[in-house]
Amino acid sequence: MRLSRYFLPTLKETPAEAQIVSHRYMLRAGMIRQASAGIYSWLPLGLRVLKRIEAIVRDEQDKAGCQELLMPTVQPAELWQESGRYEDYGREMLRIRDRHERDMLYGPTNEELITDIFRGAIQSYRDLPKLLYHIQWKFRDEVRPRFGVMRGREFLMKDSYSFDADFDGAKRAYNKMFVSYLRTFARLGLRAIPMEAETGPIGGNLSHEFIILADTGESEVFCHRDYVEHDVLAEDVDYDGDLEPVVRYWTSLYARTDDKHDQAAFEAEVPEDARVRRRGIEVGHIFYFGTKYSDPMGARVTTADGQDVPVHMGSYGIGVSRLVGAIIEASHDDAGIVWPEAVAPFDIGLINLKSGDAACDSACLDIYNQLQAAHQSVLYDDREERPGAKFANMDLIGLPWQVIVGPRGLQNHVVELKRRDTGERHELSVGSALAKLWAWKS
Repeated sequence: MRLSRYFLPTLKETPAEAQIVSHRYMLRAGMIRQASAGIYSWLPLGLRVLKRIEAIVRDEQDKAGCQELLMPTVQPAELWQESGRYEDYGREMLRIRDRHERDMLYGPTNEELITDIFRGAIQSYRDLPKLLYHIQWKFRDEVRPRFGVMRGREFLMKDSYSFDADFDGAKRAYNKMFVSYLRTFARLGLRAIPMEAETGPIGGNLSHEFIILADTGESEVFCHRDYVEHDVLAEDVDYDGDLEPVVRYWTSLYARTDDKHDQAAFEAEVPEDARVRRRGIEVGHIFYFGTKYSDPMGARVTTADGQDVPVHMGSYGIGVSRLVGAIIEASHDDAGIVWPEAVAPFDIGLINLKSGDAACDSACLDIYNQLQAAHQSVLYDDREERPGAKFANMDLIGLPWQVIVGPRGLQNHVVELKRRDTGERHELSVGSALAKLWAWKS
């Protein structure tokens, strides 16, 4: 993509309303624009990141045996009245009345709707277990939306729901999602630590939240250093096998947020040199809530011995749009965003330091075509701008690699290759620079 044709409305100054790093950089990098309090339009650069995150989340859900569906954003209130949550949920729920005077709502979550879908289709234990998920926009009318996409009113969520005949089956489903979340966040370039959590308005009695470490995080985190240093992706996983040992490892060492922290236990259980005390951001939450919804809503199956029992259910959420902000909070510097390779909006930024110069234009076009032929996504800055402005812009948007082409370098038959996360630079021939990029991608 040529930057001269791309819609990328970057800002030089930080908007006054942006209080945290991710909000500042997402506005300045032209990723989002506010429509109203806590509601954002996703511009092309931001949407590319959002879609890449969504693809990784979807891929890992599929590998865990989940099946994707899509539920509507607007739900009938009667389902929530049936479960008993309609009045309990509070003013965060946006209530609507349609032209026929029927009470509706903009879904903050989907437990009731998925339970209704299930009960209308499955009556026998032979059709279990089932793991269903969707990725859909949600709305919660936060009293004080702030921090950009980190605490907005409209947000994109991945929600999974498990259905099993008994607790043992439900625990297996819970373990699948537990491991799936570990791998999902690792693939996104994040180190996420599961921590025992409150169940909140979802309900239930088994719950973990997944926290990534970030200096600007909303919670204080205390944990064993082994969790921070553990390489999740170094181990293969069989989602149809016994995942209890994996879950047992990740729940055996100390890991708590400040609301559950016990300093005496922390000091007793964790050697001093292994104690980690950092800030953290929640990026995912999993719940087992048994028959909380299936019982009042009549989602029941017949067992092998003829009993009619309510199904055991679980709910598993990942804030897809929130992850965009969380990744920036965990990966940035004073110049801008530093995208992990897996989610970067483009792989490479190609900078023409003297657009209009025949030699620079020709060299850049050749590099651009070679990169595209090799299926690399490239943002080519072909604008007639000062070099300093081009450098600042490319650092701000945070692409993993920059290829810099200028008249002086071409006289010496070299281009400059810069790695964004480390800042290391190399002057190389075009062939050597491309070879280094091929090696990185392979």
